[in-house]
Amino acid sequence: MNHIGNDAVRDAVRRAHSAGDRDDENDGFQCALEQQLAALRFTTDAPQSRGAALEALCARGLDRVPLPGRGHTVERWSALAAVARCDLSLVKLYEGHTDALAILAELHASGLAARGQRWGVWAAEPPNRKVAAAPQRNSARSDASGVSRGTAGTDATLRLEGVKPWCSGAGLLTHALVTASRYGEPVLAAVELAQPSVHVSDGGWNAVGMAATGTSEVCFDGALAVQVGEPGAYLARPGFWHGGAGIAACWYGCAVGIAAVLRAHLVRRTEPHACAHLGAADAQLSAAGALLRETAAWIDRYPRADAMRRAMCARLAIEEAATSVLAHATRALGPGPLCTDLHFARAAADLPVFLRQSHAERDAASLGEALRNLSDPTASLSPLACEEPDAQWRLARL
Repeated sequence: MNHIGNDAVRDAVRRAHSAGDRDDENDGFQCALEQQLAALRFTTDAPQSRGAALEALCARGLDRVPLPGRGHTVERWSALAAVARCDLSLVKLYEGHTDALAILAELHASGLAARGQRWGVWAAEPPNRKVAAAPQRNSARSDASGVSRGTAGTDATLRLEGVKPWCSGAGLLTHALVTASRYGEPVLAAVELAQPSVHVSDGGWNAVGMAATGTSEVCFDGALAVQVGEPGAYLARPGFWHGGAGIAACWYGCAVGIAAVLRAHLVRRTEPHACAHLGAADAQLSAAGALLRETAAWIDRYPRADAMRRAMCARLAIEEAATSVLAHATRALGPGPLCTDLHFARAAADLPVFLRQSHAERDAASLGEALRNLSDPTASLSPLACEEPDAQWRLARL
């Protein structure tokens, strides 16, 4: 794994952050990020290589993407898509880290995170596998958890007990936001992972795809943590669905990279059937990209509205598009790239695993149920762009 010169990256970031115009700043940030990503070459699936890449991105300020719902959500998702096109295991860590920073900001706890830290969000809760949180009594020090309090939204120091499954980057990160149960109420806890009472298991993750995420079970044996926000705040906040839609941007970025391999193949030779596959992939990606841009614009216009249906629609549509693009590319290219192109083969193995972060028909049923309970969504034919929060199926005036 190689990196471009540190001075070049720092200069690009400095130029971006010193620009007076926000668009120029976003363009500079995206350019610096893509330069850094272009220099990465992952030759193995060792999780340490992705951890080192994430650390390098954070050290250069390339993790400070715009917060969702603040007017630049599409730029945030563009950064996620760029990292995903480079490597899905890396974006799994990068997305989790940037999502954690957004969660802390939304719950008025940004002071908990400091430069140089690398965060994850561990929220998987299979039946009967919840981490228990209990108040830490008579804590001698307010910083006993190892997390700088800043503004945590509460004054609660917690002790965590139990096993949290599917913790991406378990041995690579410095901190995590962990969902837990405090006397039956759901809470979110910020925990430093270097504590001796935090144990990373060797088991629980036997995947071939996404193997480089370093996903493991983590056992909390009385680990100290800081409660973030009020009970239930993690799921109740508007940004929960903003983050859910951001996952779709990761799927989209990987699909773009896969389609680019097909196009590069066709630049070298003409194959009518492969051209048909490329055309179909382009149509899918064009629709997916347009939907992401529309969803991002809606979130920016209505940052406090319930974005469940918008996010679910984007996730389902982009899951279908990414699945289709992968099928078109592999049918057109045959076994060659799957056997000889390490980057393509890894993406083809990683993408189906990452896509299963969607719950497929369960999510489609949830979206359908939400629509069933609305008034007629076809009643008004007004312009497509960003109508009121409950607008659906609106057509552009011709």
